[in-house]
Amino acid sequence: MLGAASLVACGGGGGGSSSSSQNLTPDPAGDADTGWQQGVFLPAETFANRCDMPRTGVDPATGEAYADVKGTTLDENMWMRSWSNDLYLWYDEIEDRDPEGFTTEDYFDTLKTNELTMSGTPKDQFHFLVPTDEWIAQSQSGVSVGYGLEWALLSALPPREALVAYTAREGAVDLPPRGARIREIDGYSIDVTSQEGVDALNAGLFPSAEGEQHTFLFEYPDGQLKGMTLTAGTVVSDPVQSVKVVDGAMGRKVGYMLFNDHIATAELALVNGVRELSAQNIDELVLDLRYNGGGYLAIASQLSYMIAGETATAGRIFELLQFNDKHPETNPVTGDPLLPNPFYDETLGFSAAPGQPLPTLDLNRVFVLTGPNTCSASEAIINGLRGIDVEVVQIGATTCGKPFGFYPTDNCGTTYFSIQFQGVNDKGFGEYADGFTPVGSGDAGVEVTGCQVADDWSKPLGDIGEARFAAALNYINTGSCDAPATTMGVARSAPADQLLLEGIVPKPVWRQSRIYVR
Repeated sequence: MLGAASLVACGGGGGGSSSSSQNLTPDPAGDADTGWQQGVFLPAETFANRCDMPRTGVDPATGEAYADVKGTTLDENMWMRSWSNDLYLWYDEIEDRDPEGFTTEDYFDTLKTNELTMSGTPKDQFHFLVPTDEWIAQSQSGVSVGYGLEWALLSALPPREALVAYTAREGAVDLPPRGARIREIDGYSIDVTSQEGVDALNAGLFPSAEGEQHTFLFEYPDGQLKGMTLTAGTVVSDPVQSVKVVDGAMGRKVGYMLFNDHIATAELALVNGVRELSAQNIDELVLDLRYNGGGYLAIASQLSYMIAGETATAGRIFELLQFNDKHPETNPVTGDPLLPNPFYDETLGFSAAPGQPLPTLDLNRVFVLTGPNTCSASEAIINGLRGIDVEVVQIGATTCGKPFGFYPTDNCGTTYFSIQFQGVNDKGFGEYADGFTPVGSGDAGVEVTGCQVADDWSKPLGDIGEARFAAALNYINTGSCDAPATTMGVARSAPADQLLLEGIVPKPVWRQSRIYVR
């Protein structure tokens, strides 16, 4: 299946650094029984840094020599087991299996709950690992290998639908536009059924190395067919795009900002974007989070502060972390007392020099454009602002539902992401495992004032005729979701199939998460 294979190919969650070696050896310490016993858990430190393939040299994260020593795959699995039993939010829902004989990746997959939410979806959909060097490169700099395009997969089975969701580089004119549909890759129809053909599609969609070339045939939104060869390279994404101001009714100025990823480079980009909007004295803000899967939670706090301002956030909680019942008063990762996380009012050093006051918009209402790819740290913005009574108007579709998060943890060259906490806002609310949903949508999520509007693949993001942005402007102008023909005519004139389908935008799994750093 194209969809499943594609998500694995680009997700990062399927690629581990676990060794393929199954030659298990005795405990290197030699003076203690560190083997598996049902229900008995030694401290994770007993097994930490005992690696089947120890690293040498200097750890870029600490500037010190790696602490790795020679160990075994079993040591790595025993570390994961003890670490999960201590920190996993639902540790008592993990079945305790003997780790011997598992690869690290396969054993990690067992260390999670199999329970479901009220809607019947898995409670834990965000359990993954990535090679540590990949995690550092992508999370800190936004660098990845690709074409500078983000795909939307609307249908995994024939008749397949795969198209361009947006370009990672703002203003890129050498790439196909949003809404361009893929018709062929390397001579294979998008509806090919052979395994060879499906493998070719996935290889073209998600290249693995710089310099890789693949030939595409696109159908542009205007119906034009265009072939082009795309060459994979190092892509530095622009997480904040299309910052602009448009006119609303009665002379109001409406700001728009597309925010796609809570990565380190977003800090400076958001500061610059908010300064630009503040300089124009906007009255309303439309924040487009439809493809923002998450990332660093501190950046979500900073943006929420910049939206609401000093008065609304003073002394208020952005988010309080709640760990499992073994750790009711102390953060088990940092060792600090469990204190609320504030609305950060200054830069933190992600990409801007630390300690600088943040600009503010001082708004008591914000319009948020959402969809199923709006997740985690993006949902924290919605929840955090609702917690201090900033009105959030949701335009679009139900968000993914992830009030949970984790501290990325490295062991032996693999960084593990395992749910460790749930976040609640200033009102103590954090129960939105089925997402936030516009009132009247009929979905199981937490209802928020707003309008259900399908994604519109016929227009660029930030275009006032694009269905979700147009619906937000109409609500600002009229106070309702009912759109007069003069307001929504452009978007509604698009082909029906370009308006009714929600696409999955595959990204590395860590970019669909809620991440804290020590």
